[in-house]
Amino acid sequence: MRKTLILLLFPACALSAQNPPYDAYPDAEPPYYRVRYEASAKPGELIFPVKYAVWIPEGVKKLRGVVVHQHGCGEGSCKSGLTGAWDLHWQALARKHQCALLSPSYEQPGKADCQMWCDPRNGSGKAFLKGLEDLGKKSGHPELATVPWALWGHSGGGHWVGGMTLLYPDRVAATWLRSGVPLFETNPDRTSIKPHELPPAALQVPMICNPGTKEGVTVKTGRFARVWPANEAFFAKVRGAGGLIGVAVDPLSAHECGNSRYMAIPWLDACLKQRLPTKQGGSLRPMPADKAWLAPLLGRKAVPADKFKGPPRKAVWLPDARTARLWMQFVEDTEVPDKTPPPSPTHLKRKGKVLTWKARADLESGLSHFVIERDGKRIATVPEKPANRFGRPLFQGLQYSDTPSFPLVEMTYMDEEAKPGNKHAYRVIAVNTAGLESD
Repeated sequence: MRKTLILLLFPACALSAQNPPYDAYPDAEPPYYRVRYEASAKPGELIFPVKYAVWIPEGVKKLRGVVVHQHGCGEGSCKSGLTGAWDLHWQALARKHQCALLSPSYEQPGKADCQMWCDPRNGSGKAFLKGLEDLGKKSGHPELATVPWALWGHSGGGHWVGGMTLLYPDRVAATWLRSGVPLFETNPDRTSIKPHELPPAALQVPMICNPGTKEGVTVKTGRFARVWPANEAFFAKVRGAGGLIGVAVDPLSAHECGNSRYMAIPWLDACLKQRLPTKQGGSLRPMPADKAWLAPLLGRKAVPADKFKGPPRKAVWLPDARTARLWMQFVEDTEVPDKTPPPSPTHLKRKGKVLTWKARADLESGLSHFVIERDGKRIATVPEKPANRFGRPLFQGLQYSDTPSFPLVEMTYMDEEAKPGNKHAYRVIAVNTAGLESD
């Protein structure tokens, strides 16, 4: 057990690009809001400073929930959380369900014990609740303090969202655990790591473990090889007790998040659709039992639950037929299909040689780039060469913990060939990561 625990809390920033300092982050002007709390020396309280940033979708009078995007361990990953609330793709999920999008950034020094924040019992859980309350007041949405949570976490962030699910199961609509999971056993060599209990209410929360195949599934050696045994043990414990938990192995990645968002977002979408209360302040609804699909652990084919042959409590649980079909493609090659074009850009303006516009991301496939047309002819793409070393090219780029690159890229283009006084007809076309263009 010792080796597994060490791996789960390994600094996820070790392979990331250079990160900005903790005092470099996007401005939080409405619809963005931010609060920051200093470190505490009181027993049981958070020993690191923390920032919480939230995005509120325009036009929402009362929020129905909050999507939480939690970074991993290590200084680099903690800094990457500073841009999480600005992610256009994750905003598309939150907007669809009238939810806020919240991203924490724990100011963990490089060699500090990550366990002191990624275990919510060490003060980060209470700080999170306070952040929701204060951000609710600041944004004019006091219901933020009481609405349900959809949790996504990477590495130590997976440990954190899993821990929050076990501590507050009645608040959690669904939980996605990328690589990291909470622990149910003791570890005599790490006194800061405490085992969790599995309350009965947590068995009703949809969860999914999402390790990379190079984290011990197909690659059995190396720094991340023990992630899978921990995920497997967590799955067996929860599923064996009747919990609604699945496994989606990323067939291309190691500890980096890769293309996992293209499965995580539709999975959370399916769960939020079924679970969010129909009335403000109501209780979370149960997942429909008759829609579930099952698959063998580490298998690639899912079937309706009533047609599954084998012990159901050892099978991967999936919420419905559509999600199961996406899952089957994801575990094959991550090429989750998308046949719908992205939303068309809006608010196109020209000032001199400079074009600016606004755009929303495609829920299924996000935003890859924009095509610029002048007088019916395509003259440029923005960015010129979309790139992403962790997965599909994204307009906003991608850091190690699945957040936009900093500084944030802007929706702007300078037409150097445009001459002052000349009239031109311009169009901007959005392209998603599936290669589909907007109308």
